[in-house]
Amino acid sequence: MIVDRPADFLRALEAFGPPTPAPRPRGVLLVSPVRFRVSAETARDNFYMDTDAGVDARRAQRQFDGLRRAIEGAGIPVTVFEGRAETPDDVFPNNVFATVPGRLVVGAMCHPTRRLEAERADIRAHFTERLGYEVVDLSGRDCVAELTGSLVIDHGRRIGFCGLSHRADRAGAEAMHEAFGLALTYCFDLAPEEYHTNVVLSVLAGRACVLAPSGFADPAAAEAVAAAFPESALTLDDAEKAAFAANCIALGPGDLFLSATAARALAPEKRAVLERWGFRLHPVPVDEFEKAGGSLRCLVAEIF
Repeated sequence: MIVDRPADFLRALEAFGPPTPAPRPRGVLLVSPVRFRVSAETARDNFYMDTDAGVDARRAQRQFDGLRRAIEGAGIPVTVFEGRAETPDDVFPNNVFATVPGRLVVGAMCHPTRRLEAERADIRAHFTERLGYEVVDLSGRDCVAELTGSLVIDHGRRIGFCGLSHRADRAGAEAMHEAFGLALTYCFDLAPEEYHTNVVLSVLAGRACVLAPSGFADPAAAEAVAAAFPESALTLDDAEKAAFAANCIALGPGDLFLSATAARALAPEKRAVLERWGFRLHPVPVDEFEKAGGSLRCLVAEIF
């Protein structure tokens, strides 16, 4: 079922019950920075990008290595593919490759350079030949569907939250709903300056969420999403959103990864709430990548 109005979502939600712990991913996929730079092409509709900032490729590599160590330190296997100079945004693989158990979904990307990423035979072969996954390829369809950038999934209840923008249209939402095997998807418009849902919303291990209401075009849409987590929805202000505090990811029931930028911006009382909910915060410096308009969650593609 796909719904577009807050009232319809709230009615449909009644059949799903309270938040349910989500399965832990079997690992994550990262793509290393190769000649890392800020893409002028994708900057056209990503207002978080700093096209004037100088990029330090060596520092980006050090931060990438630190992210890998932090994730592996929490007991989560990491698979790394090398980036390519002609596709500077490939360090953000979750927009292009995403999984549910036994299935690799390939996204339908908005920008030409990102469409090149979807063609990568090595990543596809890793899933099909080594892991035995089937492929659901959206890249050739008449839609825009930038996967878990645009679609935030509550894996515990198989509910999707899809923010519509240049990076995901209604046809893309329908394609992702089917590809991920979701039971319910709620579509809503993002605010005009937003490009991806995962910058304004994160579902944490199926049992909580953090969201920035100003990132939604309709305040009622943000309220409806929060209602899906009636006792565990953490609201962010504009400064916290701008620092990518919503661009976090829970890899397992208690390990919450976020950028060091986000952790510094997060109000102490909100950090305390997350800890009270049982999350261990893992701040990781990724500010070189934040110059390119994405943060820690964008760097991580979960493997279920």
